[in-house]
Amino acid sequence: MNRRRTLKMIFAAGATLLVPFAKSASAATTHQVEIKGFKFAPKTLSVKAGDTIVFTNKDGAPHTATARDKKWNTKTLMRNKSASIAVTAEMDKNYFCKFHPAMTGRLNIS
Repeated sequence: MNRRRTLKMIFAAGATLLVPFAKSASAATTHQVEIKGFKFAPKTLSVKAGDTIVFTNKDGAPHTATARDKKWNTKTLMRNKSASIAVTAEMDKNYFCKFHPAMTGRLNIS
């Protein structure tokens, strides 16, 4: 094999190996928030734009996760039901349960 062809093969192999690492560094994550004992757990959650948050109600009472500005919400979640939201950089970071306004949570979006 000539030198030029060998270098092309090495470069192509190296580029192929780098692609999976580049994709995994920016991969979205799914986070879980459990509603139990009239609390969001965890109360504060660190997320990134593009991530998904799944809220699951483990209480007997209905609950929601509703943004303070009301631009996003899970709608009513009955016992053992879940709903998810997609995280965006501009979404309201503070949320509450519209049935139980003292129940609050916060997102730290990076």
